[in-house]
Amino acid sequence: MSHIRIVKAAGTWTVRASGSVIAESRNALELLEGDRPAVIYFPRADVAMAMLDATAHKTHCPHKGEARYFSIDAKNRVLENAVWSYEDPKEDVAAIKDHLAFHEGDYLK
Repeated sequence: MSHIRIVKAAGTWTVRASGSVIAESRNALELLEGDRPAVIYFPRADVAMAMLDATAHKTHCPHKGEARYFSIDAKNRVLENAVWSYEDPKEDVAAIKDHLAFHEGDYLK
């Protein structure tokens, strides 16, 4: 699985929705997969899980495993399936276990 690399993301990463901080971390991971844009994974401990609602949506990646999704319950809107987590990732990407990623948007900085 040499086309996926996971490294510590430099700096502080923040996710905001409707003025609320959903996640903020200096311990985020950056997952690099081929030519795709990097994806930032936040440690679950650095995410306001009370603002997320689990959904029934799931996807499967042959390299990472099954992803479970969450919606962000913001004050004035719901961002459907905007967050995902590999609860039981494949061994080669085990570092992202207990981490969450957010779909690219104006709330991720």
